This record gives sequence, C-alpha cells and structure tokens, in this order.
Amino acid sequence: MRAQLLTVMVLAVIVAGCGKPQPEQPTKSISVRSEQQNALHKLSEPTLKVALRRAIYDSGKKCNTITKAGYVQEYGNLSMWTASCAGDRSFAIFVGPDGSVQVRDCKETEQLKLPACTIREPEKKPAAG
Repeated sequence: MRAQLLTVMVLAVIVAGCGKPQPEQPTKSISVRSEQQNALHKLSEPTLKVALRRAIYDSGKKCNTITKAGYVQEYGNLSMWTASCAGDRSFAIFVGPDGSVQVRDCKETEQLKLPACTIREPEKKPAAG
C-alpha cells in the first residue's frame, strides 16, 4: 500500500511540473578569434596574396600566381578567405582560432556544403558632409 501511495505521489509531482513552461534563456554567441585571424585582415593585398599562397603550398596544392584574393566570411569559428590562381583554379582557405589552416578547392565547396568562394567587398564609408 505504501509503495502504491509513494508511486502516486511521485507521478503527481512529475505531472505538476510538466504544465509549467520554463522561461527561455537567451543564447549568447561567443566568437573567438586568434591573432593570426585578425592579422590577415590587416595585411595589404600583395602581402595577403603571399600569405594565402603559402597556405596553399603548405597544404600540398599548387598556385603559381594569385590573381585575386580576399575575405569571404566567418564560418563557424573559422575565417574563410579565397584565392584565385592564374590558370582558372580557386581555393577556399579556412583559418582557425588556433592558427590551423585548411585549404579546399572552390569546386568542392558546394558539394561539401561550404560557403561559396565569393570575396566580400569592404564596406564603404559614408562621405563626410
């Protein structure tokens, strides 16, 4: 008899708690960027091309001359850059907060469900007036 009473009481407590929705806690996104990620944003275009070319070669791929390079977007905690090479080949370069680098052929980005290798144009500052 005690076991049945205890079971009924436990079920009553469980059911009583079910009807009260818990207030939603706001989620806060945390962004961690390394010195390497920030430094890439500060490079001049020629120096950026050299840095991205080095990343491409270090990954075992080839790119003799980078014709165009630039920042694409943040992807998770990775900064995504792209480099277009002479000879119609482009690469996506992902730089992690730990300084790690991953290089992918831009032809693979759609299949891998990665962002397109489209350089984000810098924001234009409004004219002073």
